[in-house]
Amino acid sequence: MSELREIRLEKAKALKMIGQEPYGLNFRPTASAAALQKKYEDLPNGEEKQDEVSIAGRITSRRVMGKLAFFTISDETGIIQLFLEKATLNQNENSEENQNNFENITSLVDSGDWIGVTGILRRTDRGELSVKVFKWTMLSKSLQPLPDKWHGLADVEKRYRQRYLDLIVNPQSRKTFRTRALLVSSIRRWLDEKDFLEIETPVLQSEAGGADARPFITHHNTLDLPLYLRIATELHLKRLVVGGFQKVYELGRIFRNEGISTRHNPEFTSVEIYEAFADYFDMMELTEKLLSSVCEKICGSTKIIYQQQEIDLTPPWRRATMHQLVREFTRIDFELFEDNVDDAKAAMIAEGLQVPDKADSVGRLLNEAFEQAVEPKLVQPTFVMDYPIEISPLARKHREKKGLVERFELFIVGRETANAFSELIDPIDQKERLLLQQAKKESGDLEAQSLDKDFINALEVGMPPTGGLGIGIDRFVMLLTDSPSIRDVIAFPLLRPESNLKQTGK
Repeated sequence: MSELREIRLEKAKALKMIGQEPYGLNFRPTASAAALQKKYEDLPNGEEKQDEVSIAGRITSRRVMGKLAFFTISDETGIIQLFLEKATLNQNENSEENQNNFENITSLVDSGDWIGVTGILRRTDRGELSVKVFKWTMLSKSLQPLPDKWHGLADVEKRYRQRYLDLIVNPQSRKTFRTRALLVSSIRRWLDEKDFLEIETPVLQSEAGGADARPFITHHNTLDLPLYLRIATELHLKRLVVGGFQKVYELGRIFRNEGISTRHNPEFTSVEIYEAFADYFDMMELTEKLLSSVCEKICGSTKIIYQQQEIDLTPPWRRATMHQLVREFTRIDFELFEDNVDDAKAAMIAEGLQVPDKADSVGRLLNEAFEQAVEPKLVQPTFVMDYPIEISPLARKHREKKGLVERFELFIVGRETANAFSELIDPIDQKERLLLQQAKKESGDLEAQSLDKDFINALEVGMPPTGGLGIGIDRFVMLLTDSPSIRDVIAFPLLRPESNLKQTGK
């Protein structure tokens, strides 16, 4: 690698000597590779079109064959061949254009270099649409070779760590991030058209609330104030509803100091949506309409393929309670146990399910049974309704069922994709639940929530009945791009330092 780098450094010096700046200032392309391929798709073999064009991009391959050379140039839209002919490039050899001659481009331009060219369109005898180059200019000299085009970037860890290389050699990666950008803008457009207003809330917060998650802690030097990176936008968006906004949302980054897996990254993106005078049934309808609409816009259909199985996002989606689903996939009916924790534990053990120490109530055991026995099997979109109150401190008590709240989570391909409540607006009830959370935190539960006194004060001012919804953007992108890992859809995921990898061998 160092020897190749030295050779390329020498070529950069040689470019300067012939009057070519190895790191150019600007260039004005008049066309893209994809546009040229489409416009001249009917150009017959062996013919030229006398339309002068300029195109810029990275050289991805090169073949020199005596007095002819064929380079491939890649821009954001695709690739096109460059047809380099010695007679054409050297026709002005005695003028100031000498720096653009055939010998210079074939000896000083490598794969990986950025160049700009001007020429006309020609279809080769073998049928390859090409730009017949009259003039070229170096835009940026690459000092490192590209990964081998036949083997690509086989090291998955390197794909994530050096995303720029991944984007260069893997067109599918570029397509994934283009799809992500279109998806995000489509979600915003859909919500804006339904009169939702996006309002930004603080990333730095004095209390980390709105979710059960361990926060990142930082410090403001001037104020000598400990602060947290937000783990949710929920509590501030609810303050906006208290203040009179009836339909609000925010799409942005969330930070949770948790582990890394194929579906978890400490920094991720979500959209949270709040609508006054609505409940969790309204949020189900909103979720169906929003996600199916975006899917159809991005993919052209509400039926997609994920990991070789068809997923149908056509509404309506299945709705079932957590109790129903656990009964369906196991032989356990948790409604029979009421508050009998020991019998619930025995039933789980009989089913071969694990019983964690933290599961100290029937509600928590119900959720554990669901996560172990049901969650991975929910392939088609399913609204899982009516969660135990113990694990839902911000959701309203169920209007009919004791011990449960009006909450649903949307599962697709075994992953939680959305979470929604009929929001808890009773300040007394909310304070009691957050005090229980704070006690758990003080006893060592790092994911438990704190009591946000200002939020309780806001509820005491008065919050109308409200439905709230959160959607994981990264997991939705995974679904629509057939990506098995969240790292495939986050441009720059958090990774273990390479020095640690070498030490641990992992």
